This record gives sequence, structure tokens and C-alpha cells, in this order.
Amino acid sequence: MHKKRIAVIFGGASSEHEVSRVSAASVIDNMPKDKYDIFTVGITKDGEWLLTSATTEQIASGEWENDEDNLSAFIAPDPSIHGLCVMDNGRCEQLYIDAVFPVLHGKYGEDGTIQGLFEMAQLPYVGCATASSAVCMDKIFTNTVLEQNGIAQAKWLWFTKYDYFKNAGHYDDIIEKELGFPCFVKPANAGSSVGITKVKSREALADAIRLAAENDRRILVEEGIDGLELECAVLGNDQPIASIVGQIDPGKEFYDYEAKYSCAQSLLYIPAKVDESIIEDIRRQAVKAYRALDCAGLSRVDFFLRKSDNAILLNEVNTLPGFTSISMYPKLFDYSGIPYSELLDRIISLAFERDQK
Repeated sequence: MHKKRIAVIFGGASSEHEVSRVSAASVIDNMPKDKYDIFTVGITKDGEWLLTSATTEQIASGEWENDEDNLSAFIAPDPSIHGLCVMDNGRCEQLYIDAVFPVLHGKYGEDGTIQGLFEMAQLPYVGCATASSAVCMDKIFTNTVLEQNGIAQAKWLWFTKYDYFKNAGHYDDIIEKELGFPCFVKPANAGSSVGITKVKSREALADAIRLAAENDRRILVEEGIDGLELECAVLGNDQPIASIVGQIDPGKEFYDYEAKYSCAQSLLYIPAKVDESIIEDIRRQAVKAYRALDCAGLSRVDFFLRKSDNAILLNEVNTLPGFTSISMYPKLFDYSGIPYSELLDRIISLAFERDQK
């Protein structure tokens, strides 16, 4: 059987560079080697693309960047190349690739930027298309689409950092009146809870907004929800399926970057400790949101279950969720009967399926 040649791209010039490396190492280790030849391309924090033969341990640790055999490489927008341009001893050599698996999180990897490059190069790729990736990465756009499709969320509002710091008191008044405290201040574009602050008083708003503004020029503020954090994985193109629902006990006040990737107190419960009727409702809502946002391939949809009335509120949609050994997406489908290697195989097959339409 002819094996498909897959380029796994990891790293990136984003705040989630380190998480991407660990996810990529796990993906590479678990991809079926009898079906795929894997080529690994790392992007440094400075944005340099390197074709590397480093081990997955070196990729996860960051040592891959010191490999003397690394070669500069890039995807050209010219579709006749259909793969990588590799620079070797001053010469540019073409390396044919059947498809790309971007194991990238955050800016430039999950926001439609690199997906646009894949589209121009006419390369099949894993995950959502350019527009869907961009909309899902931007929490303001996501909330707007979800609201128009009747999908319940926490109360929210947004503004630019320029407008806020020109008239901070005005926006503080609006936040206090319409959302109250605690509330969450977030950059519109960021992942893995980077730049997010739980704000408990008006006095703390300015510092939280400054932190969010370091990551984006537009700021989202959401009411605080006292509830359970639940997640559902979705897989597919035109006929998406939803996994069982998982529950997160962050071990902290909220599920921030540390809680997601390094906090020993964070606990995952699969299935979630809620009624079966709630699980089924969340699965339906996850697929509805997936379709409304025109997702493809894979996404993880996160919810709150408000304690006061059991209301299901959609929190966010992650188009390239983590694939580390402790990540919820592969764990949810493993519990649902699709083990890690098979899941990766299906995700890659979905990339080829979409490319043929």
C-alpha cells in the first residue's frame, strides 16, 4: 500500500509554542506508521521554518532547534510544488507532500493565517478552513455567530483597547452595570487561556484589561458563571459526530494556562458527573455550534453548566485542540470508542475527503 506523505507542522510564533511542541510529539508518536510517512517541520518563536529529523523527545523539550541537520524549509503558495521547498547547500529542492497536519495553537496557526497558505498551495490539511478558523479564534466573532444561531452563552460585551484607555471610567461603568463581578476579561484572539483574568472588583479592571491588551487590540468581557466546566469533542465534515462529555475540575479559580498544562490538582472526569439528559443536550449543542461556525475535521467545544438553574452555556470552540497525553480531545474520543491512533487516521482522512469536494 502506498503510504501518504504527511507534514506535521509544530511550534509557531505564538504564546502557545511550548504546548504545540508537546502536542506534536504525541501526534507523531501515535500516527499509524504503516499508513503514513511523516515529515516534521518546526517553526521557531521567531518564525523560522525548519525541516527537522529530531526525535519526539527533542521536539517536546525544544532541543530540536539545536539539531545541526535542520534545513530551512517552507510551503510555497505555488500549487505546482505540492509540498515543501527545502534549502540545502544553497539549492532549493522540492519535497512532495500529500497533506499537512498543523499541530499549531494560537496566533498564526489556529487563526486562519496558515490555513490560507495551505489553500493557496492547494494542499489538503487537517482542521477547519480559513474563514472558520479565523472566526473561531476570535471570541467576539464566535460569540456573534453563536448568538445569531440561538446558542446560549454568558452575557458579554467588547471594546478596543484604544477606546477603553481613552475613557476607562465609562467602560468600567458599563461592565459593572451589565455584567457585574466577578467577570472575565479576555483578549479577543488568544488560546489556552493566555491573557485572561478573573476580575472580582472594579478596581482590578484596568490591570486585567492591560494584560488582555498585550495579546490583542480588542477586548472581550464576560460575566462570571458559577458552574461546572464541561467539554465535548466533535469529529467530521458534513456529518460530524460528538464524543461523550468530559468534566474539568481545574484545581484553581478557573481553567487557566497553568491548570491546563502543568497543575497536578487539575482533574478530568470522563464521562462528566451530570445527568445523561444534560450530556445528550451538550452533545447536540456542540454539533449545532460546529455546523454554525462551519467547522471541519475536528474541534473541541467547551461549555458551562450553571449551578443555579442547570443552564447550558457555550464558552468557546477550539479548532485545533491540544493533543498532549493529558488533553481532553483525544481522551474523550478514546472513551467513546475511537483510540488515539485511529482518531488521528480519521482526522487525516477527513482532510483528504474535504479536499475532494
